[in-house]
Amino acid sequence: MAFRILHISDVHTGPPFNPAAAERLIADAHTLKPDLVVISGDFVQRADFAAQWRAARILRERLPQPQLVVAGNHDVPLFNLPERLLHPLRRYQQQISPDLNPVFTAPGLAVVGACTAHGWTVDGGKLYPNQMTALRQRLSQFGPDVYKIVVWHHPVALPPTYRRKRVTISNAHEAIRLLDELAVDLLLCGHLHISFVGNTRDFQPDVRHGTYIVQSGTTTSRRGYGPEHGMNTCNLITIEHDGACVQHLRLDQHGDGFRPFAEHWLPRQTVTVTGS
Repeated sequence: MAFRILHISDVHTGPPFNPAAAERLIADAHTLKPDLVVISGDFVQRADFAAQWRAARILRERLPQPQLVVAGNHDVPLFNLPERLLHPLRRYQQQISPDLNPVFTAPGLAVVGACTAHGWTVDGGKLYPNQMTALRQRLSQFGPDVYKIVVWHHPVALPPTYRRKRVTISNAHEAIRLLDELAVDLLLCGHLHISFVGNTRDFQPDVRHGTYIVQSGTTTSRRGYGPEHGMNTCNLITIEHDGACVQHLRLDQHGDGFRPFAEHWLPRQTVTVTGS
């Protein structure tokens, strides 16, 4: 039986938040009735302001359940330096989710989140050893028959046509190796404000398993990039027994809601790798 995931990202409550896009997202999400809502980070524009957290919390509460959410770099305070360095994700854990390594399971499916946001950089991210350990512990219990999805905020590579000077996870090579070691089928992320589908083999041809990369653009802000400038997008992912269908959804400017504008079929990988 097909399993449907609504993947949204880069909510950015506070300027440049788009309230009309948020309202339409909520309505369309309830119409779509996904089996899981995934939010891959950047709930707020500036984590220093309580009003933005309240708006993000209310938006999350109005979306369908169940949900799996992870933090982004904007969810770390920018101006409060002591909090940024000592307790970078305290507000996120208080207002959105206390769990930085969430897990969702269904028959034949495992979705595991990790946090790449931290207080030592403004824009970049890193997969720290404790996050790697958590991923290993959670994913190693699932056999090759389980479709494995990992969710974090920062990309492991930039799309070929991406021209902005944005950074990937600082240890992207190591992160890709970990995904391959754990035979992860799909990585969901955001950060770049543009939709993208690729594979870790595109960036590290020597990996054995290969993990599909699916990025969501910004779903409710006015900061879409490149061909998605000024646009709001998200992904509807349907997991089948032999692969996944990814539909990029874009908010129609004439009031017809989030509608498909591109579709990709990602066949299930046949090579599995046993972790060391």
